[in-house]
Amino acid sequence: MSQNAQKPASRLVVIGTVLFYLVAALTMVIANKWVLSSTDAPLFFLFAQLVIAVVLFMVSHLVGLFTIPFVIDMSIIRGMVPLVCVNVLGLSFNNYCLKYVDASFYQIARGLVLPTTVLLSYVFLSSRPSVRVLASCGVVTLGFFIGVLLDNYSTAPSPDSPLPLPAKPKSEADSSLTSSLGIIFGLLSSVTTASSAVIIKQSLDVVGGSTLALAWYSNLFSAVVLLPLLFLAGEGPAVHQLLFADEKGWETFLWGTLITGLFGFLICIAGFLSIKVTSPITHMVSSAVRGVVVTLLGVWFFHEVITSGRAASILTILAGSIYYTWVKNEEQNRKEAAKAKGYEHVPLDDVESGVASPTRHKSTPPP
Repeated sequence: MSQNAQKPASRLVVIGTVLFYLVAALTMVIANKWVLSSTDAPLFFLFAQLVIAVVLFMVSHLVGLFTIPFVIDMSIIRGMVPLVCVNVLGLSFNNYCLKYVDASFYQIARGLVLPTTVLLSYVFLSSRPSVRVLASCGVVTLGFFIGVLLDNYSTAPSPDSPLPLPAKPKSEADSSLTSSLGIIFGLLSSVTTASSAVIIKQSLDVVGGSTLALAWYSNLFSAVVLLPLLFLAGEGPAVHQLLFADEKGWETFLWGTLITGLFGFLICIAGFLSIKVTSPITHMVSSAVRGVVVTLLGVWFFHEVITSGRAASILTILAGSIYYTWVKNEEQNRKEAAKAKGYEHVPLDDVESGVASPTRHKSTPPP
């Protein structure tokens, strides 16, 4: 083994990283739901979160925690346009989705992220999925439709919830319309989240491969783009009402923005650390645990009701997601093992066209 090989992280570091990621992610969802349930300005809320993230990036740079670039030229702006567009749309759809559905239903509404990612990777990156990957996507898709079709959407929070909440829908039709809007925004969020996986890879080249620089420019440019958009979306009166006429709503908005802005910044680091320090399976399991805990916290904080359809949907989505991660991990291990033994991977397309045989081929060139 090479002396330069990277030593595996200790068990304590892995546990600490996973807990850090879970706490940051859980706080974000619950605090976002708390604020979005009491404001009619979700885009202004998102803008405030981005501004706080930008300020924290600058403070971290000044105290020497890490270094971020301050050079902004047309090449960087042009290169960041696709990522910023997807980021603004994705974060906006996330907020609208969480505003119109229960916290415990949020994971279901965005349940098609995995199948959409696999589809877009095939279309734009020519990454052909295996049969087992398609099977896992089928399980996740089944879980999504179980939640959409079998959940009755009648989980309006009770008035004794520990957090400020919106008024109960006036009728069952209003409740169903609200949930339908949440599902639509969840689907749009799934598409933008999947698209970002493709776009981030291209955008990294613009910033020299630095993930921190990419996060810095993405937050900065997204805040600049979002400011005029929130007024074009008609949130001007709601912002004026919030700032000058709604003292209680402003207090909730202020504290919620500070909390989510801080944890939004931390989750950027937490997600990166979780993938870097832990294995893919550990990261996916921690994400699955997060989904379950969010559901339980939705019951506790917002007194939501977990129907049998909702529970079955969440468990099915989690099972498909964990199976997908296990399959991808196994496929990656097989590729690395084959490479270590001196064999090369033969593309399936070549086998089907008769150009190559599915038997093993040595990587040494023919004489």
